[in-house]
Amino acid sequence: MKALSQRRRHPLAAVALLLLGLLVTGGLYAAVSGANEAQAASTAYTADDEDQGEKLFIANCATCHGMDASGSANGPSLIGVGAASVDFQVGTGRMPMAMQGPQAQQKPVQFTEEQTSQLAAYVASLGAGPAVPDAETVDAAGGNAAEGGELFRVNCAMCHNAAGAGGALTQGKFAPSLEGVSEKHIYEAMVTGPQNMPVFNDANVSPEDKQSIIAFLKNIEANGSPGGAELGSLGPVSEGLFIWTAGLGLVIAFTIWLTSRSS
Repeated sequence: MKALSQRRRHPLAAVALLLLGLLVTGGLYAAVSGANEAQAASTAYTADDEDQGEKLFIANCATCHGMDASGSANGPSLIGVGAASVDFQVGTGRMPMAMQGPQAQQKPVQFTEEQTSQLAAYVASLGAGPAVPDAETVDAAGGNAAEGGELFRVNCAMCHNAAGAGGALTQGKFAPSLEGVSEKHIYEAMVTGPQNMPVFNDANVSPEDKQSIIAFLKNIEANGSPGGAELGSLGPVSEGLFIWTAGLGLVIAFTIWLTSRSS
């Protein structure tokens, strides 16, 4: 008992307990993250899809991302990014990039849906990551637009604007407009965090909440602006500038009219 008591009072006991706590916490986090990734990477692809995707990758993507997709000075590693990331970047035309810049610009899609799926299959085979969501998961009809609006304003409006019209960021970067973006690509952006966007995994925003955000965006897209001219949906800055410019123009025009009558 005396020896046990001495060990408990050892000066390194607190450090040992702290290290043990960190190891347990890290292990639990890794286990939960691994479970989420395994669930996300459940999309089944054939061996032929992966083979064809590898050929497309080598011909079109390896220059920047490396022959083994481990990255280079011109592009990040794609190991573990998942099929959803490829489907979003390639499916929206952002990849392959036309030129290096602050962020990838959206342009006409370069690959067919089948080729995009094959590229996604190859990248998914390199490491677990978010899968391409199914139609039911991204169906806006299954979400709550009112709740989605609250979630959007809390998590997304600071960059994309409260109406999803987009906005400028720093160093030449920007948050794009969400008008006309497909439900699938909105969902994929949330789970992969493209460009400057953070990742909203299921622990941050549940799949049901993501569906509600999609419902909100599609609702405002369908209903337009009930208040009249949108003025870019940029809020009070653009509205105030318009009123100031128009009002000042009217004042100048009225002044010119008065002086012309007096003469």
